[in-house]
Amino acid sequence: MCGIAGYIGRDQAAPIILDGLSRLEYRGYDSAGIAVYDGEKIHMQKAMGRLRVLEEMTQHGATLPGFCGIGHTRWATHGSPSDTNAHPHMNEENTIAVVHNGIIENYAVLKSRLEKKGYRFASETDTEVLAHMLTEYYRGDPVEAIEKVMHRVEGSYALGIMFLDHPHHIYAARKDSPLVVGEREDGKFIASDVPAILHYTRSVYYMENEEIVCLSNEHTRFFNVDGESIQKEPVTIDWDIHAAEKGGYEHFMLKEIHEQPQAIRDTVSPRIRENEIDLDDIGLDEEKIRGLRRISVVACGSAYHTGVTGKYVLEELARIPVEVDLASEYRYRNPIYEPDSLTIVVSQSGETADSLAALRDAKAHGSQVLAIVNVVGSSIAREADNVLYTWAGPEISVATTKAYSAQLAAFYLLALKFAQIRGTVTPERFRTLLDALRRLPGQAESLLAQKEKIQYFANHYLATEHIFFMGRGIDYALCLEASLKLKEISYIHSEAYAAGELKHGTISLMENGTLVVAVATQDALYPKTVSNIVEVKTRGAFVMALTTFKHNDMEKCADYVLYVPETEGPFMGSLSIIPLQLFAYYVSLGRGLDVDKPRNLAKSVTVE
Repeated sequence: MCGIAGYIGRDQAAPIILDGLSRLEYRGYDSAGIAVYDGEKIHMQKAMGRLRVLEEMTQHGATLPGFCGIGHTRWATHGSPSDTNAHPHMNEENTIAVVHNGIIENYAVLKSRLEKKGYRFASETDTEVLAHMLTEYYRGDPVEAIEKVMHRVEGSYALGIMFLDHPHHIYAARKDSPLVVGEREDGKFIASDVPAILHYTRSVYYMENEEIVCLSNEHTRFFNVDGESIQKEPVTIDWDIHAAEKGGYEHFMLKEIHEQPQAIRDTVSPRIRENEIDLDDIGLDEEKIRGLRRISVVACGSAYHTGVTGKYVLEELARIPVEVDLASEYRYRNPIYEPDSLTIVVSQSGETADSLAALRDAKAHGSQVLAIVNVVGSSIAREADNVLYTWAGPEISVATTKAYSAQLAAFYLLALKFAQIRGTVTPERFRTLLDALRRLPGQAESLLAQKEKIQYFANHYLATEHIFFMGRGIDYALCLEASLKLKEISYIHSEAYAAGELKHGTISLMENGTLVVAVATQDALYPKTVSNIVEVKTRGAFVMALTTFKHNDMEKCADYVLYVPETEGPFMGSLSIIPLQLFAYYVSLGRGLDVDKPRNLAKSVTVE
């Protein structure tokens, strides 16, 4: 779901498309493909692995002559990485070619309908549905066919499309997945991100939701989803290429913080259908879920912190005992495996060495293993019995942000589904929680508007040497991640504590000017956390508090207060983490450090 590049003009298309895709490699991908019209047919070439494999296969585009084409680099979401699942996808007659970023949420229903009509599918992807649907509705007018497909498809998409009947045209459409159009005197371009075309033109159109574009050598025409012509004005890009790869953000970490609402949305939305949670793809039947006696969550680093939150949420909603282990400790403590238990292994990359070893140990002792991972076809995904994918897309910055948020969302889905099946929440409570889950992405977006306020505060604490985070319940789990994020990228000594534990030793470290970040979003625990704030303040600490808007009395006891929107208590971590990620980011930035590549750290820990 990662990169799109397309070209029509006076030059050979394939070398330009391959070059455009190479400028999107920073986004991550597992396969690549290209389709070019040569004057008679649409010829396609696809390859699993790095883009250079495709470049060598096509002699850098020389074996695919033609002046019109589309290309793609894929980050697998439906179907494991393979030549067959790589994009573009074509219909059976090889007359329509499609590349697609995003997720088609209702693809299973659409695929079933098409199969009943005799359409045959070659891949496991949701994208191939689009190629066959376009065939179903095509009656000579590509825009009309695209409109009909857009009216029937649910989910997010950026599409590049070629029709053999219209050989000197490229069509594109978008909904909730970015797409830009570029033009210059001798050519037109489509791309999922500006870097793909910035080498060729700085004049671009940003496509809005539910818009369609038709490109030819003579014109650039835009339409809405009802086929009505619309006028758009191009803008001139003044970024350099390095900045453009980050979408105009100074660092990938900041870009990925801003992508969290979409990561939550992409992980949650496809699994909510007609006010029910659909987790059929993870392979756990209702009898198994009802009979669960215990869950073990095993993970490392930030993934471990999502497991700590998951413990609180699963136990509160589904009433199943949950234990959480660091993967590096799990297999060495000789864990006890019981019948009717489930082991959940969490990993962004799906290659984390300690987590993979824990998975193998659990399976060797007869435990069923569910993996929560972000990479289709990864080792953990392949070896687990069942997989719940987090569709966060590729994450570049070493300090995780959006993958963490997507993992939290996965735990929410599990907890709600398990609670419903086990009858531990009423139907009314289930609907309330489901509505709150749907609202999370929008609420997360609203928090990003606090950036300047957070940066102002961070700039006053650039020289601090010690920071303490404290909270209770889910707030404590959140503090673990916030503290890790700060120490990862700022190199400041930071610790997180359950607020009630401070008086058991740590309060001796409090003195004038010590910075304490107190998180107090859980209503039932709010008065107790306030008492802990008073305790550290009487020892001279300076307290930055994070709470919900209804607790504005916090300003009477804390020195600085950040507010987050109200949501259901189990989901508060998804909102509270965003201001604290931004705090860590701005402290690191202010200290002049490499935010995206902190010293001594790797993105994926593939050795023990």
